[in-house]
Amino acid sequence: MTEDQVGQIADGYAQSALPPRDIAALRLTDAIIGDPQPPSPTLQTVLRRHFSDAQIVELALGVALFMSLSKVMITLGLEPESMPTTVVPTPGAH
Repeated sequence: MTEDQVGQIADGYAQSALPPRDIAALRLTDAIIGDPQPPSPTLQTVLRRHFSDAQIVELALGVALFMSLSKVMITLGLEPESMPTTVVPTPGAH
């Protein structure tokens, strides 16, 4: 991705000039990271417009692997010191 594309994600990708396929993938990523639950019927329709079922599974597993790896790295104290981190609370945790 270019720096401009990354900036569009940070500035609110839903209203960006990114391709609809990229926006669909980002919506799936947000659904997995934010409040994990099955994608809404609307999101499922959008995803299937741009990806096959196998591609959707691959995207979801890719996000899950990166997310779990980041948690392991933090737990082991191996995250880079200069890297900012974002804390996303576990849904339902008190």
